[in-house]
Amino acid sequence: MLVISILFTVILAIMFFIIFHPVFGQKPSKNTIQHYKTIQHYSNGSFMNQIPTEMATDFRSMLPVLKEFLRGNPNRQPKEAVPLKPFQLSEQSINTEAKVTWFGHSAFLLEMDCKRILLDPMFGRAPSPVPWFGNKRYSKDLPFRVEDLPEIDLVVFSHDHYDHLDYSSIKKLKHKVKQFVVPLGVAGHLKRWGVESGRITECNWWDKVETAGITLICTPARHFSGRSLSDRNATLWCSWVLKGQLSKIYFSGDSGYGPHFREIGENYGPFDLTLMECGQYHEKWAAIHKMPEETVQAHIDVRGKVMIPIHWGAFTLSLHDWTDPVERTLIAADEQGVEVCTPMIGETVAVHSNNLSKQKWWRK
Repeated sequence: MLVISILFTVILAIMFFIIFHPVFGQKPSKNTIQHYKTIQHYSNGSFMNQIPTEMATDFRSMLPVLKEFLRGNPNRQPKEAVPLKPFQLSEQSINTEAKVTWFGHSAFLLEMDCKRILLDPMFGRAPSPVPWFGNKRYSKDLPFRVEDLPEIDLVVFSHDHYDHLDYSSIKKLKHKVKQFVVPLGVAGHLKRWGVESGRITECNWWDKVETAGITLICTPARHFSGRSLSDRNATLWCSWVLKGQLSKIYFSGDSGYGPHFREIGENYGPFDLTLMECGQYHEKWAAIHKMPEETVQAHIDVRGKVMIPIHWGAFTLSLHDWTDPVERTLIAADEQGVEVCTPMIGETVAVHSNNLSKQKWWRK
């Protein structure tokens, strides 16, 4: 009887935690859902991809993955903390030159047309609702302190997964940010975390927004969303086109390979730089995360000039060696004649530079 009581108490505590803790965000309201029902890629309470996207989660499909997981892989994460390039951003450092700084995984600072834009700023220590249980950041620390960042003109999110939209990061950043631009449904999370609705712009696929002097186009991706057990695909996922006066950048977010890349390239390419997902893949979920060779093809499809591989170098979310994504991407890029830039975490790269960072820092 005591064991049953303890088990019941634990289950009840977990349920209350999921229901009431703000880290899980906010589900769309009934009125919002009524609006979503008018959208072509929304059906039966969920957003959908442009093409059929199977994500097999049944026991038979996942058994080989479970066996692979149980066998273990000592190279899934680095043996020691990855190197950082110290980064300092002051009020006086901003200018018209387009620059990007990578902070690991998919987090970037884009400086363009005298504006500062953060892309998927996940600055937490682990991509989890309970960070002390998640896979910790490879670099241990960030190359800066969030508290030391100056005012940010714009924060852009691709979707609401924990490795992209982080509760603790928003709590630290929200008072520094002028405007947030997010896909449909993600505003609810931000509002629950204390961001005023007037500072949030929500977008559907192909919506065009001009804010902070920058043009943003919310473009499709092939993925999914959700922060708890009951909100699968309740919010939209996307990629982004960012256009300044002299520069055009494509940010892939998370996406399996699909025809949307060519469609984006035909409508908005060519791009001076693409930030293209290449990591946390597996054959079993290739429909929602590109294989590295597909990363290079997606870059070609959107008509990119230079590519920075992203979604690697910070966290372990799959079973491959932690360096496999960038190594396989470089091999495929060389075969296809694609120029790849590989900055260190914290390193700033000028978008139109003729001397791009190509050091193999992860091999040291």
